[in-house]
Amino acid sequence: MSTTDNIARRNVLVLVCAQAILGAQMPISFVLGGLSGQVLSPDKCLATLPISVIVLTTMLTAPWLSNVMQSHGRRTGFLIGALGGTIGGILSVAGLYLGSFAIFLLGSAGTGVYMAAQGFYRFAAADTASPEFRPKAISWVMAGGLLSAVFGPQLVKLTDGLTDPVPFAGGYMIIIALNIVGAGIFFALKIPKPPAPEDGAAPGRTRGELLRDPKILVAMICAMVSYALMNLVMTSTPLAVVGCGFTTAHAADIVSAHVLAMFAPSFFTGNLIARFGSKPIIATGLVLLAIGGLVAINGVELWNFYVTLILLGLGWNFGFIGATTMLSNAHTPEERGRVQGMNDFAVFGMVSVASLSSGFLMNCSGGSPVEGWTAVNIAMLPLLLLAGSTLIWFAFSGKEQRA
Repeated sequence: MSTTDNIARRNVLVLVCAQAILGAQMPISFVLGGLSGQVLSPDKCLATLPISVIVLTTMLTAPWLSNVMQSHGRRTGFLIGALGGTIGGILSVAGLYLGSFAIFLLGSAGTGVYMAAQGFYRFAAADTASPEFRPKAISWVMAGGLLSAVFGPQLVKLTDGLTDPVPFAGGYMIIIALNIVGAGIFFALKIPKPPAPEDGAAPGRTRGELLRDPKILVAMICAMVSYALMNLVMTSTPLAVVGCGFTTAHAADIVSAHVLAMFAPSFFTGNLIARFGSKPIIATGLVLLAIGGLVAINGVELWNFYVTLILLGLGWNFGFIGATTMLSNAHTPEERGRVQGMNDFAVFGMVSVASLSSGFLMNCSGGSPVEGWTAVNIAMLPLLLLAGSTLIWFAFSGKEQRA
């Protein structure tokens, strides 16, 4: 590891803390979003719409936020994210107390602004890292989510019933506090703003040229599929668990196990990528996602939910971190804001479609929660085939060497 990575290690530590504290709001939102939507929405098919709004806002915010960070630095973008999360929590509490689905959806949009900022933590880890340290830096920052995986769902359980007869408001009050406390962490970051291009300097490739780079295109497709499939299944999980006769506490524990599986491997995923390369790790992630779907359609016992969600988390970790590393090695510093904003726009665009589809498949594709849950998991197949065939084509076509 290069001695110049001292600053990178400091930034990784700061981002791990941010991921652990601020990131705890995401499992809270994903556990309570669908359940709150089921209480507030006039149509049960719209139960997961709050989660879809989070992801859709993330998609729309990411390119703009990437440009803000390119011009004004990472800290500014991350503080905007914490502000969005605070406002989102306030509006969500108001929506629950007023019984207003529309206000609750506005709160979800605020959470989406935070989620867009959180998506750039992994890229920020790579900004000051040497090429050798880069996959480890990305992986370690993702590992910060391990604490949020434990912290967030336990806060859901702790606040369950606390604000009765208004359900779930306590969880969103916690989200407000997490954003206010966590915002101060970013003042410890030491990431210089990208230098302004000199007059006459090449601005880097256009978006069209970047998309014609096979390495960038394959990395984006694999990131999109890994994240979208994780969201497709995870969004419906609380509804399926409760619908199959289990409790909200069971749903929180299953989501906790899932988020642990998402982030725990990050302690060694970077080392695996450094040793074997991105492509085999991405392929392993896609296989794990497929096995998780098979477990889900073979039963709705409590252990089926646990195993499915654990495999889903592991598959996301390998697929998404592998794709992120591939992407981070495929562009110049001048192209950073353009590539990363374009990537997260595409990723969260696909995820927003997945989360919208999740609620429809779960509640409107059959007569029972079991049939809905089966439909959700069968829907994984086309995207798995897309990502798998694209990765195989890239691995054996010789495109990587020419790129």
